[in-house]
Amino acid sequence: MSILLDHQLQEQIPRNTRAFPIAFYCDELATFPYYAGAMHWHPYCEIATAQSGVLDYQVGQHHIRLEAGDSIFVNGNRLHGVRQLSGETPDPMPNIVFSGTVVAPETSTIYQKYIQPVIQCDLLPFIVFRHDHDSCEEVHQLIQDTYCAMREKRDCYELRVQRNISRIFEYIFQNFEAWPKADASPMPLNTQIRMQKMLSYIYQHYADTVTLADIAHAAHISRSEAGRCFHAYLGCSPVEALIQYRLQTAQRLLNETTRTLQEISFACGFHSVSYFSRQFRSMYGYSPGQKHKLGK
Repeated sequence: MSILLDHQLQEQIPRNTRAFPIAFYCDELATFPYYAGAMHWHPYCEIATAQSGVLDYQVGQHHIRLEAGDSIFVNGNRLHGVRQLSGETPDPMPNIVFSGTVVAPETSTIYQKYIQPVIQCDLLPFIVFRHDHDSCEEVHQLIQDTYCAMREKRDCYELRVQRNISRIFEYIFQNFEAWPKADASPMPLNTQIRMQKMLSYIYQHYADTVTLADIAHAAHISRSEAGRCFHAYLGCSPVEALIQYRLQTAQRLLNETTRTLQEISFACGFHSVSYFSRQFRSMYGYSPGQKHKLGK
């Protein structure tokens, strides 16, 4: 199952999870160029695991290196993305996205006493569970069992998952003071909001004529400040991020449609097929024409 984002980069949890607010994903990296998923956010918690390779999990401005066997808990409303650093085949990277209400209702004592302090802590954007730390052995078992339950969905799997998530929150809560806390100064938080607005604009308007001024205006900041935000988060300029997203979209269209190269080029915001082809070859190492033939 692929992650679906709306125009604000918010991940859309499948409708069939409304009554039981947890979704399971696996093998997503195989669908992304260079095994790198786009930056996005959601109001839910997320747990993901590096199974076979090394992953760079970006949460806000933090880059967390996950070795095979490591897992990460990402708190809600955090801009994040993932990129595989090693291995020629995509890491399966099983992950779950869930609401704290999978454990108990928001009005309950359990939620307010144990869940809310964790998910509302600005100083705790993520927690890493290292595979070689003995203290994390139990939580690793709970995470893997949750993946298994969500994958198989046998009788009473909801109770099994609820029990596991409850025990994971218990583990986080009991060790709350020991978790490394991140810098929560206003600037990083403001920058994240600005990035969400600018990336949202790119994802919504990539097919149009877009300028640096347009991207900056989406966050009500100057062009130079927009550049600083993008370089701090993504290591590239706003225009480079726009071109990368256009090319990623073009690659998907080459796989999924029978449109001509010119139609795909225009649909992705490139008004010159030759320029589109040069940019595509520079990013992927082969021409869109070659990809088009393979796709067919």
